[in-house]
Amino acid sequence: MAKRRLEQVSSALGEVLQWKHPADLALTRWARTRPKMGSRDRAEIREAVFDVLRHLRQYRNWAESGVGPSTRRLAILGLSTAIGQESLSLGLTEEERQWLGHIRALNVDGLPVGVRLSLPEWLEERLKEIPDSYKLMAAMNEQALLDLRVNPMKAERDTVLRQLQNGPMARFKPVAMPFSPWGIRIEGRPSVAVWPQYEKGELEIQEEGSQLLTALLEPRRGEMVIDYCAGAGGKSLLLGALMRSTGRLYAFDVSATRLNKAKPRFARAGLSNVVPVVIQEAGDQRVRRLHGKAQRVLVDAPCSGLGTLRRNPDLKWRQHPQALEQYTQMQADILEQAAACVAPGGRLVYATCSFLPEENEQQVQAFLDKHPEFKLLDAREILKDKCPALALEGPYLNLRTDRHQTDCFFGAALERITESA
Repeated sequence: MAKRRLEQVSSALGEVLQWKHPADLALTRWARTRPKMGSRDRAEIREAVFDVLRHLRQYRNWAESGVGPSTRRLAILGLSTAIGQESLSLGLTEEERQWLGHIRALNVDGLPVGVRLSLPEWLEERLKEIPDSYKLMAAMNEQALLDLRVNPMKAERDTVLRQLQNGPMARFKPVAMPFSPWGIRIEGRPSVAVWPQYEKGELEIQEEGSQLLTALLEPRRGEMVIDYCAGAGGKSLLLGALMRSTGRLYAFDVSATRLNKAKPRFARAGLSNVVPVVIQEAGDQRVRRLHGKAQRVLVDAPCSGLGTLRRNPDLKWRQHPQALEQYTQMQADILEQAAACVAPGGRLVYATCSFLPEENEQQVQAFLDKHPEFKLLDAREILKDKCPALALEGPYLNLRTDRHQTDCFFGAALERITESA
């Protein structure tokens, strides 16, 4: 078994490390050609591959000392984490067993920081601008738990939590999230989609930071709300539920494929107020018709995604500084378009899943310098009653993995002043 698993992980890594596709997609394509593999097989292979992606620079540094194909040595390191060194040893040669034992006995504290934390050099340089950045990156090299969210239109969090804790799902150790009033966190990677609570639309998968961003918008019943970059609809689902399926919620996205995936989710959640709209990247006439009419607009902007490295560790190696320049320009353009839809007295929330200042604070400040008709609101005041345990240091929602045990999310709440400047 160990020998076969090592061959499978080596093969999967060979596919993923070509960087042609995101790791999840590359693994899915690889697994499709092996239909006889069971769910446990896929889970162990995925865990081993993602461990390699989290620690790639460190593992490559160690792999230089071994013999044989480098991909196999990387697979040995990843699989020893996933299933344990003792279980793996049955599939290794004597030379490989000795090599692995030597590597695992090394003290990583003596390695250069960039190698120890497996940072690409450009990101290591960029992190010098961020306080306690090495603590942040160490936390982001840990595997994330699975975050769920109760649909507040259909169920109470405490009720669903009791059901999970007292039923067969108790083995996944469900607990209430510390900050989100709708969140439940579990261990493992169960098939939540077959749970009765999910099938009834009472439960969704949504990271806690994403839930808090939605809370920052504070949608109300009967309002016109726009989720400007809706994607597959994760935030729209919570927005619609908080609106009690009243008013009108526009789910905008440039991708028809993403919005089509969202439609069955809206139906399962019992939402009838969501209007999915495929828009053009610029100059869309349907967007123009909504200028100055929306009470709430959420811009979850396309970004580097570096705040999600716990879940997407391949982004460390697939992103590059040139792409950041493209993202920041795109963010500025989208923010301009979305802001035009905000009614006087209405709220605009700009958000990313990044920890880089150029995608976050700097982007917001540049917008405010250009638009005196908007003012910055204090996220602490907005969230203090909903999330009393959440400690924020400034006017922004600035979530960090090392401090909040969420993905890194940034959110800024802006209000359009009634009288234009």
